[in-house]
Amino acid sequence: MERLQQIHAWLEKCLPGKRFSLAPASADASFRRYFRATLEDGSTRIVMDAPPSHEDCRPYLHVARLFHDAGVHVPEVFAEDLEQGFLLLSDLGGSTYLSALTPANANELYADALGALAAIQRASRPGVLPEYDRALLLRELMLFPEWYVARHKGVSLSDAEMAELLKVFETIMAVNLAEPQVFVHRDYHCRNLMASSPNPGVLDFQDAVYGPITYDLASLFKDAYIHWDEEQTLDWLVRYWEIGRQLGLPVRPDFNDFHRDYEFMGAQRHIKVLGIFARLYHRDGKDGYLKDMPLVMLYLKATCRRYRELKPLLRLLERLEPEELQIGYTF
Repeated sequence: MERLQQIHAWLEKCLPGKRFSLAPASADASFRRYFRATLEDGSTRIVMDAPPSHEDCRPYLHVARLFHDAGVHVPEVFAEDLEQGFLLLSDLGGSTYLSALTPANANELYADALGALAAIQRASRPGVLPEYDRALLLRELMLFPEWYVARHKGVSLSDAEMAELLKVFETIMAVNLAEPQVFVHRDYHCRNLMASSPNPGVLDFQDAVYGPITYDLASLFKDAYIHWDEEQTLDWLVRYWEIGRQLGLPVRPDFNDFHRDYEFMGAQRHIKVLGIFARLYHRDGKDGYLKDMPLVMLYLKATCRRYRELKPLLRLLERLEPEELQIGYTF
């Protein structure tokens, strides 16, 4: 309640003489919250509430400038208070890709999403964003044995099993780190893309890094919140690869090599996501992500079945989840 009063007091300074109402807009997996301020004339603004004890607004502002300069539709920043952890932003609307996507409009919406992604990648240069290095990749992967295996499933791995898992992690990271490097949004999926004009509006980019070119593609097409037939996502991936070559993006000259990179990048992401979803539930009391775990597991098992190097991980996954579970949101 005290935090909400601080937001009201700050908004009154940002919008002098203007009456407004405030309502929750959304929340995410971090400590950030978002409120929609509606003014008397019907116009709206978004307030980001990022408590400084847990969040830092500076990376958001830095990446917002980078992506805006690349020609991507990101929220405009009207006011900032880094000491209190408040940002006043333009409102990109309430229609996420998750709510807007249908089989009829998917080609058009994903074409727009790939266009924005290509713009971000074409603007890439080293030394501007943190590197998606081995230490970060491994730290993310280790969330899986700690939070998913041990805490969520209650399974203790033997020393031999842990050594085998770490060997698989090293194999995955070797492929990840050998990829061409670009700016990586790091959460480029249907909940962070807004159906807007110009389309898409891009949100939640504050954790952007400089890393593997297939990462955001794996986020987009192996999406934890919406499932498409693999034949369809492969078609979109081929289209991206063909256009990427024309634009001079650093994609592999052979599509098979590019697809293998994409598969191993998806594996890294899904291993991490299972750990994050488990941590959100057990540490943070957020159970909303539990329903999304079966789809993430489905993607991960499918990839592990295709590659001999990942078979030890598949054996562990089959032990943890011996039966495929029903997937919720699919087309």
